[in-house]
Amino acid sequence: MTEIINANLTPLPDKVGVDGLEDKWRAVWDEQGTYKFNNTRDRKAVYSIDTPPPTVSGHLHVGHVFSYTHTDVIARYKRMRGYDVFYPMGWDDNGLPTERRVQNYYGVRVDTSMPYDPDFVPPFEGTDGKKIDAKDQVPISRRNFIELCEKLTAQDEKQFEALWRSLGLSIDWSQTYHTIGEHPQRVAQKAFLRNLARGEAYQKDAPGLWDVTFQTAVAQAELESREYPGFYHKVAFRFEDGTPIYIETTRPELLAACTSLIANPDDDRYKQYFGQYVYSPLFKVRVPILAHPAAEMDKGAGIAMCCTFGDVTDVQWWRDLNLPTRSIIQRNGRIVMDTPDWIEDPAGREIFAETAGKTTFSARKIIVDHLRESGDLDGEPTPTKRMTNFYEKGDKPLEIVTSRQWYLKNGGTDAALNSELIERGRELNFHPDFMRVRYENWVHGLNGDWLISRQRFFGVPFPLWYPVKADGSADYDHPITPSEDILPIDPTIDVPAGYTAEQRDVPGGFTAEQDIMDTWATSSLTPQIVTHWEEQDEASKALFKATFPMDLRPQGQDIIRTWLFSTVDRAHLENKCLPWANATLSGWILDPDHKKMSKSKGNVVVPDKPIKQFGADAVRYWAAAARLGLDATYDEGQMKIGRRLAIKLLNATKFALAIGREDENHHVGSPAVAAWNPADVTEPLDRAAMAKMALVVRQATDALESYEHSKALEVIENYFWQFCDDYIELVKNRAYGTADATGHVPSEAATKSARTALGLGLDAFARLLAPYLPYATEEVWSWMHEGSGSVHRAAWPTPDVYEAAAFKVSPELLAHAGEALAALRGIKSKAKVSMKTPILSVSLGVADDVRESLEGAINDIAEAGRVVGRISFVRAAAAAKAAHEAVAAAVDAAAAAKAEADAAVAVIVEDSELGEPPAKKK
Repeated sequence: MTEIINANLTPLPDKVGVDGLEDKWRAVWDEQGTYKFNNTRDRKAVYSIDTPPPTVSGHLHVGHVFSYTHTDVIARYKRMRGYDVFYPMGWDDNGLPTERRVQNYYGVRVDTSMPYDPDFVPPFEGTDGKKIDAKDQVPISRRNFIELCEKLTAQDEKQFEALWRSLGLSIDWSQTYHTIGEHPQRVAQKAFLRNLARGEAYQKDAPGLWDVTFQTAVAQAELESREYPGFYHKVAFRFEDGTPIYIETTRPELLAACTSLIANPDDDRYKQYFGQYVYSPLFKVRVPILAHPAAEMDKGAGIAMCCTFGDVTDVQWWRDLNLPTRSIIQRNGRIVMDTPDWIEDPAGREIFAETAGKTTFSARKIIVDHLRESGDLDGEPTPTKRMTNFYEKGDKPLEIVTSRQWYLKNGGTDAALNSELIERGRELNFHPDFMRVRYENWVHGLNGDWLISRQRFFGVPFPLWYPVKADGSADYDHPITPSEDILPIDPTIDVPAGYTAEQRDVPGGFTAEQDIMDTWATSSLTPQIVTHWEEQDEASKALFKATFPMDLRPQGQDIIRTWLFSTVDRAHLENKCLPWANATLSGWILDPDHKKMSKSKGNVVVPDKPIKQFGADAVRYWAAAARLGLDATYDEGQMKIGRRLAIKLLNATKFALAIGREDENHHVGSPAVAAWNPADVTEPLDRAAMAKMALVVRQATDALESYEHSKALEVIENYFWQFCDDYIELVKNRAYGTADATGHVPSEAATKSARTALGLGLDAFARLLAPYLPYATEEVWSWMHEGSGSVHRAAWPTPDVYEAAAFKVSPELLAHAGEALAALRGIKSKAKVSMKTPILSVSLGVADDVRESLEGAINDIAEAGRVVGRISFVRAAAAAKAAHEAVAAAVDAAAAAKAEADAAVAVIVEDSELGEPPAKKK
């Protein structure tokens, strides 16, 4: 049965434009609940998206608009394919970025010794982005600080939501969540307690990366390697008889922490020394010379001192060779105050006392001066630049500090788990697929478990207490855990079962775990948070059943190692499955100089600027034109093209719908009637347009099913312009039903055929472009289908409707007819006369197989080209000659075939005669 597309037409506007459409349709969508997730169907009919929760720490930039548009295109497409789309929005409002913003915005810092002040008023309400030094920040209690965090993030979230709404994201705004509220805290604490019970979470005292500015431990996934200036110092260690052996180091301030000298076991220069001992300069500490394969023979002197701890290689050597721990760096980045007992030499103890409490920079200067005096510094320090680990949001190089921390297993120390997580990655559909290797490389390269504790304030607390021993120390080996039914809890406020508040921090009582979870430890559970995992009410149970495991995780390529991997790890440990079936990875946005946009570089674009300037549809067009996984340049030229596309859709639709409205009682076949019936498409050119539409629908659908939104847009857009520039121009006179230049009046059937094809075509374009241009397509849909709901709830086009209308006509006829029209207009352009100038006669050279199909569209071509005489076709001698030459020059069979094909569709003017140009109006 042939589908009939209904059309209930609304009055057309006098003038069309994109300005104002955002406000108009956003209000309608909100009122009608256009994007509401209904949750009334089973899992197979639901498409669920694990939307990235943007970090609420100030302002979004245009890169967010870029990646979130990619997701929205898929969400809109799936909704039109009949799915009940679960598309929530979250706010990542805990963690260091939020704390730093609050410190600068209000001019405050946490002092845990301060009491809570219910009447506290911060010294500032916004500091115009200026960074306030810590010494100028007002100290406040932890509770006061958290209240300010909650206040500022609530303000930021309103601004973020306004931007997402203006962009036209089809979010269900009743499905929003946070990473710090009661529900996510319950999920994060419950998951942690289960990890702890299964032995997947554990605590230990171990060396770890430490940010001295933020005063917190940092995980491997948060590292950023940056070039950092320094100096190489050639320093002498000495054997018992005073013979020197030289090492080169950039950190002489760590000489007091030296445990050994390390060289590669294959290095012939040092093989004779392995197992012997030398004495460190200044401090006279006896240390062994040992072998380890991680020592680099071609770096510096080829032998290095191992200090606890200067870098991650020191940690590896310390662990593998079972070396002593001689830490001298405190959490604040300064040298410890007490002289270590392993330094026994009196002169050495005096030198160390000079460095006590100093920064590493000041201590380095003191040590180097003493090395000069002792003669243990060979020459002067030579400048160098080395790659150094930084916390991704920090400004100073990381130190390695030994401390008690919480870890979660992630395959870094468990070969079996590592293999399981590699296998999970192979189950996951990566889009584009080449991103899979980044996941695998990261998992293969893990050398330790995931450090999930942070020594900060605004985050999810670990739900733990510890018994306090008789001597007042905490018994960390026997944590006290709450039952799941009372979660979430804050151990610094809540009291464990069996204790009273008076027993807090006293011998025989309890003490709270002060650390909070890393922000990724909560964000890694977004699939469980948004689907209401393990919530006990019936609505939550139904939601989880309908949405988990989820269908899609869209995200940036730069957080594969953090967000994507950590989420896979949590779901594997807890749910024994992948958290989603597909992952789409967006590239970065580059500035016009092709540099990555980032706040730190100061080259970001505020996203509401281009939206206000060009319109949301135009900005979405620019974003959607970029392929997944590839970087894209911020290009206002592309946005102008997108704006032009939206306006053209409005104008083309208005033009087509206006045809016939002036007829009395609406001329039969007018788009103003109740339906467009494919059976009414009878003319060859109209059928060719429908054949091309069927092909485009099929190609666009295949592309979107493969998450290739940019490929689908390219296919749709290319045909849209051909439809407007060629098809509409060729058939508009027939569609009007008026006499042509020769007096010929088209039949009612021919007129109805054109009008029906126009209606079917523009109806299809409204739906095909809806995921990309939601505002313009909603506007034209309202003209065509008044009272029938939103285009965004309409069914996605299917090829069969247009194949029925095509009735075995090739889509190539439209391309050939367009070339013929271009050739006719080229005659007038060459003669520099008006396009309204009649052509008295013309002879067109065409390939033999093109001629027959063109004859079926001869009347449309003649009318569009204003040919009042006869068009004759001859074999294109020039085309044949060009084809022969191209084939002869081709380097292979494929190139020869293409050359023949290109020549075959060419339409060449062999001869023509022009009439008199029309008289100009006075």
